[in-house]
Amino acid sequence: MRGIFAALALCMAMPVALAQDAPPPLSPECEAPTADIASPAPLPHLAERLGQKAPAIRILAIGSSSTWGVGASSRKKTYPALLRGILDSALKGTKAEIINRGVSGEVAQTTAERLRTAVALDKPDLVLWQVGTNDALARVDSAGFEETLRSTISWLKASDIDVMLVGLQYAPKFVRDDSYLTIRETLKKVAVAENVLYVRRYDAMQFIARHQNGADLMSTDDLHLNDLGYECMAEHIARAVIANLFVRRRDLPKPAPPAPQP
Repeated sequence: MRGIFAALALCMAMPVALAQDAPPPLSPECEAPTADIASPAPLPHLAERLGQKAPAIRILAIGSSSTWGVGASSRKKTYPALLRGILDSALKGTKAEIINRGVSGEVAQTTAERLRTAVALDKPDLVLWQVGTNDALARVDSAGFEETLRSTISWLKASDIDVMLVGLQYAPKFVRDDSYLTIRETLKKVAVAENVLYVRRYDAMQFIARHQNGADLMSTDDLHLNDLGYECMAEHIARAVIANLFVRRRDLPKPAPPAPQP
């Protein structure tokens, strides 16, 4: 996170209220190729809110233990808490309100049912849905998993709420697990079909494990994250959000020049 905050010292106003003209760099321990961090897709409602210079955006972080923060040394070290700090610094004049609705052990179907109540209570602009790990471990049928994702995403879109899917973590003991692979592939397929932003957590963590000497992201159970793991998770999600908004802003058509006065 040190690299992110150093880059945020260079501030300039933008149409979508970004505090700088490019996504902030990652901390050295969290470096990973862009393609391993996320698969891009639009966040139209969030971009609209920022374009209107809203004083705050509301983000609902929902999922299981990686959202709640099992393995973190304190509540301040969970990924939603860290993400709030990054986004507050990156969004010019707009505060990020992040509500943590993580419940350890949940599969997608249970979270999807709970999500409807959480949306009604929290009224988010964006939902971060961390999903898949428990479905893989519970050997949930991939067709049912896919239907749960698709129907829930459709409902969120119909409610004018953007959604990001945050995928499974990388754990060496599950590298050859068929269910783990199937659920990962199903997530990727749904993200493409539904055109939603997908955080490729497995790929980024695997890259770090293989290329960043001494960067251990896992707690002692080799399944949940430690403090560094949550820091990287927050940075990668922030990078996905900010890069998406930056590209969207860059690709917006330039306003027409004013007509000459007679």
